[in-house]
Amino acid sequence: MNFENIRKNFPVTDEVIFFDHARVAPLPERLRKVVTAFVDDATDFGTVHYETWMLELECTRKKFAQLINADMDEVAFIKNTSEGISIVANGFDWQPGDNVVIPDIEFPANVYPWWNLKQRGVETRMVKSIEGRVLFDDLAKQVDDRTRILSISSVECNSGFRSDLNRIGAFCREKGVLFFVDAIQSLGVLPMDVKKDYIDFLSADGHKWMLSVEGLGGFYISKEVIDRIRPVTMGWGNVVNAENFMNYDFTLKKDAKKFEEGTPNTMSIHAFGAALGLLLEAGIDNIENRVMNLGDCIIAELNRRNIKIYSSTISEERSGNVSFTLKKNVDLLYSFMMENKVKLTVRDGLVRLSPHFYNNEDEILKVFDLLDGFLKK
Repeated sequence: MNFENIRKNFPVTDEVIFFDHARVAPLPERLRKVVTAFVDDATDFGTVHYETWMLELECTRKKFAQLINADMDEVAFIKNTSEGISIVANGFDWQPGDNVVIPDIEFPANVYPWWNLKQRGVETRMVKSIEGRVLFDDLAKQVDDRTRILSISSVECNSGFRSDLNRIGAFCREKGVLFFVDAIQSLGVLPMDVKKDYIDFLSADGHKWMLSVEGLGGFYISKEVIDRIRPVTMGWGNVVNAENFMNYDFTLKKDAKKFEEGTPNTMSIHAFGAALGLLLEAGIDNIENRVMNLGDCIIAELNRRNIKIYSSTISEERSGNVSFTLKKNVDLLYSFMMENKVKLTVRDGLVRLSPHFYNNEDEILKVFDLLDGFLKK
């Protein structure tokens, strides 16, 4: 793969070194062209081409399904990861005394929807992590005959720890526990197969590794369990005869579209489709290999300076995120790097670097040259 040609799709490279895809990604040029074309069309012609817009929505649905190895009728559009998690948390038939199991280092999107169930008598069991790692045995110990759902991130946001989804999914299937994956820190950079990994639900918005806009993402619900989740947000779009407006018929759709309650975010879905197309053309396996190689370079530079790496360096536990600690004030490092046109994340005392497949080794070396200068100050 010619990464230099791919790099031309990202004008951000002319302005900054961007190592912050685990937060909010810059947009590729292809996406700008698609959004501009949509705006021009809507401005010049109104809704004359509305049917064409809707066809593009279904093309995007197909691309997201392809990315995770799902069927199209198992995919719904959502505004963010939190919405997807809330669909399941609020739509499941909980009974007092039930419990859900989650790690204690999850991003709040995968915490608060479950905590909100306390008023319904549902316990949230927080599995203690060890230095950013979530061990399978510790997860398994928290599961009992009242566990209904186990929810985990495919990649933990701060540590970059990659969960063994296949092992966890197989365990959940054996125990009769539903398996939810918050995939926002892996989709677009790591392979995902919801069938192979026994995943019942998956949620991720597109503004990180999938290189799309904020406010739009994908939700997967296996057709095997779709009847167990009741839509709690209702509108005209949930029903089978959605466009026969005045013929009221409260028969819900049978597929994942029953969770799309109203008018879609058409322009953002077009943008999402453009970004997914770029990723699929490049190939997720190729992207993973490229990003892991960049991670190797980052880890080597950190080791050369005896800097403590917080992320796991075990190959099967690694992701696109590499986090480390410094003895100096990391908030000052963030300001210093911004002044020198480097975008990274500083959070919870950690420095996190998250390059994507269009970044290169020269950028990594420049960042570490800057880090050397900062540490000497």
